[in-house]
Amino acid sequence: MNIILLSGGSGKRLWPLSNDIQSKQFIRLFKNDEGGYESMLQRVYRQIKSVSDARITIATSRTQVSAIKNQLGDKVSICIEPCRRDTFPAIALASAYLCDVLETDRDECIMVCPVDPYVDNSYYECVRSLEDVVLQNDTGLTLMGIEPTYPSDKYGYIIPEEKAEISRVRSFKEKPDKETAKKYLEQGALWNAGVFAFRLGYILDKVKDITGFESYEEILNNYEKLNKISFDYAVVEKENSIRVVRYSGNWKDVGTWNMMTEVMADPSKGDVTLDETCENTQVVNELGIPVLCMGCHNMVIAVSGDGILVSDKERSGYMKPYVEKIAGTAHFAEKSWGTYTVIDTEPEAMTVKIKLFAGNRMNYQSHNYRDEVWTVLSGEGRFIIEGEEIPVKQGDTVSAKAGMKHTVIAETDMSILEVQIGKDISRKDKIVYGSEHCPSGDK
Repeated sequence: MNIILLSGGSGKRLWPLSNDIQSKQFIRLFKNDEGGYESMLQRVYRQIKSVSDARITIATSRTQVSAIKNQLGDKVSICIEPCRRDTFPAIALASAYLCDVLETDRDECIMVCPVDPYVDNSYYECVRSLEDVVLQNDTGLTLMGIEPTYPSDKYGYIIPEEKAEISRVRSFKEKPDKETAKKYLEQGALWNAGVFAFRLGYILDKVKDITGFESYEEILNNYEKLNKISFDYAVVEKENSIRVVRYSGNWKDVGTWNMMTEVMADPSKGDVTLDETCENTQVVNELGIPVLCMGCHNMVIAVSGDGILVSDKERSGYMKPYVEKIAGTAHFAEKSWGTYTVIDTEPEAMTVKIKLFAGNRMNYQSHNYRDEVWTVLSGEGRFIIEGEEIPVKQGDTVSAKAGMKHTVIAETDMSILEVQIGKDISRKDKIVYGSEHCPSGDK
């Protein structure tokens, strides 16, 4: 059994903790079994592994790969989209990746799941049960529908032919008004949660019919030309033979701060003080400064290097157009090797704090338009600058002029203050060299 996890999103709805690099699924607001904080991605991955031995492949954009490896490790299977093209192209590419790269048999069952629901393990036990329905029936597609808890106008609906646990699908309905939603519930309608199951060969044939492409390489090389279209529109609503499996357990779509505050582990995270008059208020503070809240009712407050949100909970669901106007360059990113946090920016200088995990290294690189100065705040390692290896420890300072090749290798966990100096400081100003060009290789 194979599961494709769709990990997309642009990070607008949980700003300022989420951004174009760190989408909502990477924010650590939940508790794991050891009492530490974990993200949606880590929680979902852990839950799937606890109920199934399914092989998990994550379909995502290139900008999220480092964060995924940071949180799940280097061995996780990732199918990288060259650009964002909606869910049908993402599923098409991932399915071809399973076939051609991972050599998955065309008769094997594939489940597609979003990476961001807040659920208990019974949800993934239901996902696992879809395999039997797929393999034992002649329907091309099997869906999982969520038993509604209220007549919502935020979700699409699946109308089954009967109210049984497994039923054929009669029709699909777009997001209705609440009065129409009530009528759908009387018919036994289910929320469409974006969970799909099928044989691998089924979807590969669909992809060929729709795009004309068969192999992973063909789809990858022509990805930017594919239509931006959802899997629902491209495949589901055109399929005549579909079954749906009813799920009646806990399910929350954590798409806004209002919903996130209902499921986050603690009412506050970070250096936060709420006075005795605060009610129903959640605060997340990612900066190393204190936040004091007084007389706050029904509010969500989020503080990070990218900005500060102070919002009524209900209004937080309408923040996206405002964030699009004010959000700038992301100040925090998780990398496969550690984390990168912008501390201060000036017209011709930028200060960054780097945390580098033991045994990891940064790319061997150079910059055309800026000098860089590094001060080791903690830990030990080695800088390599133009072929010269320089051992460093706490308190040491190293520098490189524009054009000089350099890297740093961590012997222990390291914390480094990096100051970039130049008239044109840009993340695009980077030339990366292969390990064969670095005298110290991959040590």
